[in-house]
Amino acid sequence: MTGSLTSHHALVTGGGRGIGRAIAAGLSRAGATVTVVGRNKASLDEAVTAGAAHAAVAADVTDQAAVAAAIAEASLRQPIDILIANAGAAESAPFAKSDAALFRRMIDINVMGVVHAAQAVLPAMKSRGRGRIVAVASTAGLKGYAYVTAYSAAKHAVIGLVRSLALEVASSGITVNAVCPGFTETDLVEASIDNIMSKTGRSREQTVAELARHNPQGRLVTPSEVADAVLWLCGDGASAITGQAIAVAGGEI
Repeated sequence: MTGSLTSHHALVTGGGRGIGRAIAAGLSRAGATVTVVGRNKASLDEAVTAGAAHAAVAADVTDQAAVAAAIAEASLRQPIDILIANAGAAESAPFAKSDAALFRRMIDINVMGVVHAAQAVLPAMKSRGRGRIVAVASTAGLKGYAYVTAYSAAKHAVIGLVRSLALEVASSGITVNAVCPGFTETDLVEASIDNIMSKTGRSREQTVAELARHNPQGRLVTPSEVADAVLWLCGDGASAITGQAIAVAGGEI
């Protein structure tokens, strides 16, 4: 069980919607003080108004200085004990049409976004001897999917980062893990559905069924299911769990 997180301050990047919003809400219900960070201040403020978080700071995770400033601002409220590096993006294209700019975009947001946030929180976590870092990766970090080579490459890099960093800080009281959702009911997947529909002429029902086919349970994952896995990793009961990439995908992996 997660137990109470009452004394902890959690920061969630990309916390204004989708999986990040569900994670923020779950952490808040568990008693943590939650700060959400992202580019869209309106969605962040709405998360605070709805009770999913306690504070919001706008920052683009691809901007190292902006992330450092956001985390410094959030830390004035209370030192950050938990980092959920959730912000990410996915773009699809055949490999032959995936130019260098596409690969850089996927690396910048999905990999460097995690790097920037982790580097900003780690010094204080080390000084206190306790911390939880959870990266929201993807099943695309554990297997390949056609037409998302850049995205999959970036998510594989996140898993490598998590496994290596976990070893580096293992004796510091800090755990570093990843959760790897399959296709999940989020705006990101909705955008993929729209893209597939426009390119193939399939109906929405056919497109959703095609995505759900990857999941042996025959459905999309819900954001709350991903959030539950994250909450467990944040609790004291998961102190021995580090360097892991946990699939939340109905048995796909």
